[in-house]
Amino acid sequence: MGTVCKKWRSFIRSKEFITVRKLLGLLEEWLCILTMDPEGKQSQWEVLDCFGNRHRLLPLMPGPVKAGFGVVVINGKLVVMAGYSVIDGTASASADVYQYDSCLNSWSKLANMNVARYDFACAEVNGKIYAVGGYGMDGESLSSAEVYDPDTDKWNLIESLRRPRWGCFACSFDGKLYVMGGRSSFTIGNSKFVDVYNPERHTWCQMKNGCVMVTAHAVVGKKLFCMEWKNQRKLTIFDPEDNSWKMVPVPLTGSSSIGFRFGILDGKLLLFSLEEEPSYSTLLYDPNAASGSEWQTSKIKPSGLCLCSVTIKA
Repeated sequence: MGTVCKKWRSFIRSKEFITVRKLLGLLEEWLCILTMDPEGKQSQWEVLDCFGNRHRLLPLMPGPVKAGFGVVVINGKLVVMAGYSVIDGTASASADVYQYDSCLNSWSKLANMNVARYDFACAEVNGKIYAVGGYGMDGESLSSAEVYDPDTDKWNLIESLRRPRWGCFACSFDGKLYVMGGRSSFTIGNSKFVDVYNPERHTWCQMKNGCVMVTAHAVVGKKLFCMEWKNQRKLTIFDPEDNSWKMVPVPLTGSSSIGFRFGILDGKLLLFSLEEEPSYSTLLYDPNAASGSEWQTSKIKPSGLCLCSVTIKA
């Protein structure tokens, strides 16, 4: 349909197209996983359906291969932003932003960020993308933050953090941006502070009971699920209603050094093992299941080592 004419292609790319599909109950859920081959030389986005069947490989993203980039889904589209690349032995931070449209199976270039950065926090809040902290062009730690409006295709700087922060992550609750984890130049070791941004008031505030050294995180329903490096046999769950944390044991024996990456499908949390042994199955946690039945195994498994994953509804 997108090849018929520019008007059709423009409509398929629009927010209205996703809205109409949602109203008609036609949205499909896909799991996009960035995988690494066994030799660690090539990464590739692959798309799995709700049964774990590989639907297709995404076309290669334009530009040089990057690390430390941010990934967000907005209006049913995958957005990959910033990061750093190494060209001829020289590392360079990037401000590039690319968008993948699953309906057209193609990448397009979006407006550049104001600040080139990597190892930063990013999340979608109220239909806009926020990017916070990280490292800058010369490797300096950043406190700057900016927001992207897809309606205008523009990035605008917002109030900076009170201190530089890097290696952190972000999520959205009740229309606010939560930034946690990582390190700060004002703390020794990893920061337990949570920076919360209110887009309506354009202000930051702080909480002191965050998670540290987070190796995986995902928001399922209205709760944040984390796994900390120091304890990879328990899920740490944050409830923003009362700013409380609780822990849930992971039903797994063996080495405690086995890590996981998270995925979300059909309101359930998927735990992809970072060990590529065939004997390791994907774990599935259903927060809405009856007590004692939350944990299951799943046949959904990426073709290679999972670097990150996002869920697209389009």
